[in-house]
Amino acid sequence: MKPFGETLRRLRMEKGLSQQQLADTLHVERSSFANWEAGRRLPDAAMISQIAKALDVDAAILLSTAENSDETPNVLLVDDESIILDGGLPVLREALPGAKVFGFTKPSQALDFVRNYPAALVFLDIELGRVSGLDLCRELIRIRPRVNVVYLTSFREYSFDAWDTGACGFLLKPLETEAVRRQLLHLRYPVGGLL
Repeated sequence: MKPFGETLRRLRMEKGLSQQQLADTLHVERSSFANWEAGRRLPDAAMISQIAKALDVDAAILLSTAENSDETPNVLLVDDESIILDGGLPVLREALPGAKVFGFTKPSQALDFVRNYPAALVFLDIELGRVSGLDLCRELIRIRPRVNVVYLTSFREYSFDAWDTGACGFLLKPLETEAVRRQLLHLRYPVGGLL
């Protein structure tokens, strides 16, 4: 059993609830709940919030244990401007001390990485030279369906197009430590071990 599942089971048992009772409260199938407790699947961040409310516990307790593996999570920064990587990588390493942080200026490098290694979180520029960051996001998610993509751009007007791609966040450049940490609360797929 994974740490999230163990924590969820312990908290449920402390409340004296069966899996079925808690599943009914959350309006989900008992089998979904059983999969969460067994560590076969993770609920998304919104559901983790609902679970925490139903169990009357701080959501941070569950979020901190939600992880896909026991490995250190990989975080990527993809921007075609080296100066953005030079400034952004140290910010990500400070904001996410539990992660391995990698930077790429070429979309093809990022794609090669995610084909070979799991990626938990990708900060992605929208304008990547001749390549659209919106298209790259779709391809990253096709390769790794549980990757969280957060757009990083200087242009607010892209925000509407960005939501149609499966991304879970949008930050304006330059990256700031606190903005990155706040974004963790909005990840579609919670990732343990980042902080």
